[in-house]
Amino acid sequence: MNTRLFLEINDLARATPWLHAPLVDYAKYGVALFAALLLAGWWTARQRGTGLPAAVWAPVGMLLAVAGNQLIVAAVHEPRPYTALPGILVLADRSGDPSFPSDHATMAGAVAAGLLLVSWRLGLLAVAAAAVMGFARIYIGAHYPADVLAGFGVGAGVTLLGYLIARRPIGAGLDRLDQTRLRPLLRSGGGVADEAAAARL
Repeated sequence: MNTRLFLEINDLARATPWLHAPLVDYAKYGVALFAALLLAGWWTARQRGTGLPAAVWAPVGMLLAVAGNQLIVAAVHEPRPYTALPGILVLADRSGDPSFPSDHATMAGAVAAGLLLVSWRLGLLAVAAAAVMGFARIYIGAHYPADVLAGFGVGAGVTLLGYLIARRPIGAGLDRLDQTRLRPLLRSGGGVADEAAAARL
């Protein structure tokens, strides 16, 4: 089923040469969009005075998810589709790295989950961006669908579970920073005492 779906998407790639350039570029450089979304998450939380602990955690959770994903990649050591399936269309730069789970999908899933904790609107935008990233990684021949789905699961799982542990100490730390010269980075006005107190409930 996994291979069949990959081959169907690969056939779609053969039939849509006009999509090659945008999806190849997004598959390679779309990480910049997720960095911008994380920055937007911080800015949104700062402006409205809520969600700041989640905005701080989102990039940390993403980094932890990608680091943890490397352990799974090394343990499973699944060959890339273009190594295992002769004759497929390959638009990706060939790599010797294993395929499962996808690092790009792990990153995207982690960012999307983190931003859903900050703002539903921003989070849903990140979910859409993650879905396109996952499809693009399959479309260019870099990953199987299961690689992408597993990456989404690892990224979202690490971010959400980690936030349950980290939100209280992050809230307390932000409360202390609110009394320092770093206060303008935390919010446009007032303190973060109320949110930190809420996080401790």
